[in-house]
Amino acid sequence: MGASTSSEPKLSPEQQEAENVASSTGALPILHKAFSKFANSETNAIPLENLQKCFSFVREGGSYTTENVNDSFPVLLDQLGSSLVDQFFNIDKGGINWIEFVKGYNKCCSRVSASIFLNKFIRVFIDVAKKANLSTNLEFESDDVDCKVNGYLLPNHVFLLLSICWAMCWDSRNLKGKGKGKLSVPDLSHLVLSAVTSCVDDKDGFDVWDCEVLSLEVEIPVGKFVTWVISTVPCLPDCLKLYFHARLQIAVAEGDESTSSDSPSVEEISSTTACDSILTQGRAWAISITQRSTINEEISRAFISSGAGIDENLIYRSSTHGRGLNRFWSHVEGYHGPLLILIAASSGNDHEGNSAIRKFVVGALTNEGLENKDTFYGTSGCLYSLSPVFHVFPPSGKEKNFVYSHSHTTGRGYQSHPAPVGVAFGGSAGNERIFIDEDFSKVTIRHHAVDKTYQSGALFPDQGFLPTEAHISEVEVWGLGGKAAKDVQNKYKKREELFTDQRRKIDLKTFANWEDSPEKMMMDMMSDPNAARREER
Repeated sequence: MGASTSSEPKLSPEQQEAENVASSTGALPILHKAFSKFANSETNAIPLENLQKCFSFVREGGSYTTENVNDSFPVLLDQLGSSLVDQFFNIDKGGINWIEFVKGYNKCCSRVSASIFLNKFIRVFIDVAKKANLSTNLEFESDDVDCKVNGYLLPNHVFLLLSICWAMCWDSRNLKGKGKGKLSVPDLSHLVLSAVTSCVDDKDGFDVWDCEVLSLEVEIPVGKFVTWVISTVPCLPDCLKLYFHARLQIAVAEGDESTSSDSPSVEEISSTTACDSILTQGRAWAISITQRSTINEEISRAFISSGAGIDENLIYRSSTHGRGLNRFWSHVEGYHGPLLILIAASSGNDHEGNSAIRKFVVGALTNEGLENKDTFYGTSGCLYSLSPVFHVFPPSGKEKNFVYSHSHTTGRGYQSHPAPVGVAFGGSAGNERIFIDEDFSKVTIRHHAVDKTYQSGALFPDQGFLPTEAHISEVEVWGLGGKAAKDVQNKYKKREELFTDQRRKIDLKTFANWEDSPEKMMMDMMSDPNAARREER
């Protein structure tokens, strides 16, 4: 038997290992296309400027104009492309060869623990800040991927870091949708306040209800900040992966000219702060980066790609559709998909211009639609504090009292202990953690001690042990089940309307003659109600 021969060159162990890792993420085909496009045919390597151009946030030169955004932010974005290349790729004199190109992609996008990947992202932020001449007071002990980072962040630095994450997330969604749009940095103060209140021990120097968080000079230890990201917004570093992969995709698919036409043009970065909806872009994004599920994708599609939410996702809004449980139920009934219920409320006495009025926003995310039951139900969900401070309360695993939604039902007799009528989350009957009354005028929020379903924590700042009753200003329900869930609800509503119309109609042909008709019976009773009548048996 002769030995078999092959024309294919034998791969080195280093190349084989790098390609195997890339294959596990499904990115090897696009890497081949990207390398063949960017590489110099003579040197068989990618010139540094080609890769920097690919990952640069804006490929058309020029300056930015910003509104209500830190002046450092556009400068940081200018340095993003070069920092990504420097952090993830080993560059030789001739450029970046195939093996180093694949290994660079793996450094950024391979599957690693959340803490290691967050360390990588912080390295990028430090490098971007350094190139933009912004001091950060952060330093890594060594070049190891899992080494410890020392130092602290200021609230303004946290805002810049979050803004870069938002910009990368927006850009990757915008490129996928091939849309042209204006990059707007949403209000992220609730996230910055969350980091401050979670990581700073001494909070006597500021009032979370009324403070300019970006002007605070408190020091946030970076170790506690890393813990806050992993526990509160674990999907935050994923924005880097999305951006990295989307840039390669769009460069391969469309080429430099068409890609740059879809990227944000110069003078198109601003900050958005005003929005009529409770669910602003900033709040929606904050919720999305707490979820590793299809909910993340649906929120991103509705609020990041489009800019201000898609009308088809709005199921109910009290100011538009009317207040009360009946109005609420007529809009949410039949929707079998994840729902996000938001409540904007205010506590305190608003007489005589009292400044003690405290406005806050809380919410609940359910993984399935609502049902008319007199008991708690549900399989999973989360509670949210959205304003003024952002916090998430995932399931504790101890109980399953996720949702309660009970309306009046006809046909029931007297009940000595009727079930509460309203919508609630967590706790138990009569001791709900969040309870909305049937008129949608008041919401009662209780201490987490009454609730074993969701994790503990205050739903608004300075929440005491006693129940807090607040006046509701707005209630919104957003459907996050996609087009399929909305289509099912539309079919359900049409079927219910058909049944209702059938019940309202009286077919007179079913009566033999006038003597047997209900109209004659009513007229006879009204003309002489005391007349003796023979009862047929």
